Amino acid sequence: MTAIKRNLVRGLIALVLVFLALLAFTPFLYMCIISLTQKSTLDLNFAGVDFNFNNYVRVFKNLNIARNFLNSVIVTCGACILNCVICSMAAYGFSKKRWPGRDKVFALYLATLMVPGQVTLIPVFLIIKQLGLMNTHLALMLPILNAFGVFLMRQFMMNVPDDLLEAARIDGCSENRLFLRIVIPLIKPVIISLTVFTFITSWNDFLWPLVTCTNQNMQTLTLAISALKGNYSTNYGLVMAGSVLAFLPPFILYIFLQKQFVEGIALSGVKG
Repeated sequence: MTAIKRNLVRGLIALVLVFLALLAFTPFLYMCIISLTQKSTLDLNFAGVDFNFNNYVRVFKNLNIARNFLNSVIVTCGACILNCVICSMAAYGFSKKRWPGRDKVFALYLATLMVPGQVTLIPVFLIIKQLGLMNTHLALMLPILNAFGVFLMRQFMMNVPDDLLEAARIDGCSENRLFLRIVIPLIKPVIISLTVFTFITSWNDFLWPLVTCTNQNMQTLTLAISALKGNYSTNYGLVMAGSVLAFLPPFILYIFLQKQFVEGIALSGVKG
């Protein structure tokens, strides 16, 4: 009887999980269906609706989506590289180097996470403008860097044995080589996790590109999709077609890196 109850409970849990999975997948399915129509309203009435790929053809032929898509790819890839390089170097200094006030500086550094991005929007904008970086890819990359990546990598690096690093130093390994040949391979899972976080954040960013991009050729994909909505009437099929194109890259990235992503998040919280 106990085995039957156990199997029944497992079956109910499986049904609930399947229901929740379908519930989470429904908005994406609806988005894909609407993208194949010319509907000007968002409803569930598809009677007499002609399904075709005209919206996708129009997005690529008549609009500047290809250029905007390329801008998003350049900015996102550059932000991922910058964030991983800078955060890994800072995390190494905070976790494996001893210097006066290290923990206090790190606590102060983490305190910046409590400051909303909207508060620093104007100061960062003025800095970018004074540097002459308006309407450049670099201006869109730099604000992505923050203390979260340093915190994530530091927590993971704390698990790297100090004895291993000391043994490498005794063998004559320089600090640069120790960092590149020993530390970086050991923290590969958390680098992948930070890459996924940075990719999604940069790819979906809307407010900062809206502020800094006055040149239409420098606009990212999110800005281009927002421009598809009309003032008086909107072809939601066209908007959803652009949304599907914007949704696919981070989704595909996560599908391929989900194992390393989960591993990096899980291990970054383990104390060594």
